[in-house]
Amino acid sequence: MPMVVGVVFKEAGKVYYFNPGSMDLKAGDCVLVKTSRGMEFGEVVMVPEDISDKEITAPLKKVLRKATKKDEEQLEANKEKAKEAFDICEKKIEKHNLPMKLVDVEHVFDGGKMIFYFTADNRVDFRELVKDLASVFHTRIELRQVGVRDEAKMIGGLGLCGRRLCCTLFLKDFEPVSIRMAKDQDLPLNPFKISGICGRLMCCLKYEHCVYKDFKKRAPKKGTKVEIEQGEGVVVDYNVPGEKIVVEVGEGFRYEVSVREIDKLKIESRERKV
Repeated sequence: MPMVVGVVFKEAGKVYYFNPGSMDLKAGDCVLVKTSRGMEFGEVVMVPEDISDKEITAPLKKVLRKATKKDEEQLEANKEKAKEAFDICEKKIEKHNLPMKLVDVEHVFDGGKMIFYFTADNRVDFRELVKDLASVFHTRIELRQVGVRDEAKMIGGLGLCGRRLCCTLFLKDFEPVSIRMAKDQDLPLNPFKISGICGRLMCCLKYEHCVYKDFKKRAPKKGTKVEIEQGEGVVVDYNVPGEKIVVEVGEGFRYEVSVREIDKLKIESRERKV
């Protein structure tokens, strides 16, 4: 198994593996590596360790060197160039009357390429725009169409919870999220309450989905009659995080009972019948 380090090029970005060679690298170190896009500036997020060949995309490339102060200054200069390029590109889009929205601009570290990310409802013929941009920046120009979830990850913002969007903090890949997940968690099927700022279902619907599914397999269904210490009642609600069911006994008296307690009472009841 080869020894590798994990490197990211953006916050909450995908982790790429590189051969550290004889370098002593630790998490937080900034390094320069060679990729298909050219030389890039990245941050080590995984210390050197052995991993299986299956997890590596061949060929495994080496870390070129640790980043210097001069490299960091170049990185900041590239970010400023990208901001300027964003403003210029927006004007060019307006000039060519193209039905597209510019989202972000990335200036590759070695200056060999500029990537312009955009969203659009349909395919866009941007050939003239590329020629126009190339004549201004004198480097390779790439226009890349992205989806609304990618747009949210690039721009950032706050979710309904008041925290930064998960995709800007730690989500490296977008996994499928379905309306079934909201139903299984008894959430209101109001699009405004279960959708993120990207307009798609919130990624966090997936986090606890397996917990809810497992709980509902073990818990009696709502409307089921159960016997608890306070008497016979009907299951009317769940407290999934607390692993409890809500049982209504008599006229409006509600009690929270552990699912384990219900299972125990069932066993005792069967033993008494025997």
